[in-house]
Amino acid sequence: MVSEHSDAEGGEQAALALKILVAGGFGVGKTTLVGAVSEIRPLRTEELLSEAGQLVDDTDGVDQKVTTTVAMDFGRITIRSGLSLYLFGTPGQDRFWFLWDELSQGALGAVVLADTRRLEDCFPAVDYFEHRHIPFVVAVNCFTGARTYGSADVSRALDLDRGTPVVLCDARDRDSGKEVLIRLVEYAGRMHTARLLDSVG
Repeated sequence: MVSEHSDAEGGEQAALALKILVAGGFGVGKTTLVGAVSEIRPLRTEELLSEAGQLVDDTDGVDQKVTTTVAMDFGRITIRSGLSLYLFGTPGQDRFWFLWDELSQGALGAVVLADTRRLEDCFPAVDYFEHRHIPFVVAVNCFTGARTYGSADVSRALDLDRGTPVVLCDARDRDSGKEVLIRLVEYAGRMHTARLLDSVG
């Protein structure tokens, strides 16, 4: 979490910048989501998929994918005056998971993108955030041609903790992505407030 201050007409005005992770399995739409919502040109660390990578990356269901994130994606979106989100898209492959601990430092929360055709791919991300007590929402990226499931069905399939939000989205659509981020900020805010009250109670 980053706090910025600036003088406005002689007074000090606080601007809050929050760090958000966008995680999930390989090819689920993390880079697409960050790019769709970012108000700045997103930083991308994508490389072409190689023949060597095909031996370790499961491209079943995403065989049209030709690039992959090897470090992170970065973008920024202003939710309202005085509140900006810094978005860090994580790499999806297991071999890049050593980056997750660094990226998660200081994060308010995370979006776990899910694809119902490959729902098992988001289990590692769900486990990661649950074990580290980082608030997260599951955003089901509604791919064309994929069977549609309700939020309750996805929650049961992933065995989510009670109250963890599940939302349907289109990672290509800015408004849809923004709604996911707003849900996360609201949910993470409630979780952090409850933990603070518990600690002083």
